Amino acid sequence: MHKWIMAILVGAACLLSVVLLTVGLPKSEEAAESPEEAANTVKIVASNFEFDQQEYRVKAGETKVVKLQNKRGIHGLEIQGLDIKLEGDKLEQEVTFDKPGTYPIVCSVMCGEGHLDMKTVLVVE
Repeated sequence: MHKWIMAILVGAACLLSVVLLTVGLPKSEEAAESPEEAANTVKIVASNFEFDQQEYRVKAGETKVVKLQNKRGIHGLEIQGLDIKLEGDKLEQEVTFDKPGTYPIVCSVMCGEGHLDMKTVLVVE
């Protein structure tokens, strides 16, 4: 009886493999951005207890999409003084940067022991 169960499981695995090879694997979230899309985006990547850059820069008067990508762990993003908060299902927001200045960026989701050290800045020049 166990031989039949194993045969069915192996057959199902083979069938699944053929389907995935035919249809293709699901697309990665990190799909390549077009150059135009990249130029209009401030992409902030969060890993466990750090952001990917020590500072992010934009020019005053520009309109950009601020995008949060969680690479490792579950994080949120709050840019203090600009009313930007990204977390959960809302991971991007279009923003016009009117006021020059330096704005603190912090993780807005309790993500573990290093949460309080998860900081960077946005410079609007």
